[in-house]
Amino acid sequence: MAIRMNPTIELLKSHRSIRKFKDTPVGDQTLKTILEAAQCAATSNHVQAYTVIRVNDEKIRREIARLSGPQTWVEQAPLFLVFCADLNRLEKACSRHTKKMAQGFAEQFVVATVDTALLAQNTMIAAESLGLGGVYIGGIRNDPQKVCDLLQIPEKAYPVFGMCLGYPDHDPPVKPRLPVEAILKTDRYDRENENSCLQAYDRVTNTYYQTRDSNLKDQTWTGQMAEFMSKKIRPHMKSFLKNRGFFIR
Repeated sequence: MAIRMNPTIELLKSHRSIRKFKDTPVGDQTLKTILEAAQCAATSNHVQAYTVIRVNDEKIRREIARLSGPQTWVEQAPLFLVFCADLNRLEKACSRHTKKMAQGFAEQFVVATVDTALLAQNTMIAAESLGLGGVYIGGIRNDPQKVCDLLQIPEKAYPVFGMCLGYPDHDPPVKPRLPVEAILKTDRYDRENENSCLQAYDRVTNTYYQTRDSNLKDQTWTGQMAEFMSKKIRPHMKSFLKNRGFFIR
């Protein structure tokens, strides 16, 4: 039986990365409403291990845009947010009750990072529900220490990614995702249909890349991933996280 779509599912399935924005500002009350909704995301043990930094300073934005790629939309977007995994409030909570926070456990890193990602995804969905669009900026991890210096992010916190938000000034197509059959397993990690799913998805993505409005290319998903995953990806992150007080043991 076909499932009847509803506005929530339609909104989720219409997500696109928006990199061109109108000059229309995003008001303070709009941002507050978005973040209040974002805070309703699930959070492990209610720790809420995150901090969001709104970056207005043009010079800082310009430098982050350069470090991230460059990605000029970091400068141009009406709103640029940096999402930080953050244990500092939790350490403060411990001190208020004469306890010492355990330090440097990998699980703390996982919990804070997952909490931050859930908050950010709710932020994007809430923004899109209000007619905004945006794009994540993972490129801030190209030089995370420099971003920490620019934004005065303390130890026991680190920038996970940025997010540009604003009212869209272009209408890119939705990028096709893997078929559900490729990611959904039942009772065990079954790889029986993996090759056929990937072959079909390669055909879909190749058509998408050759027919979209900009940056046309003759590429498939597996080809793109083979190129991406065969490279060393930000090898500085382990030492950076250790220096920030994460992921020591």
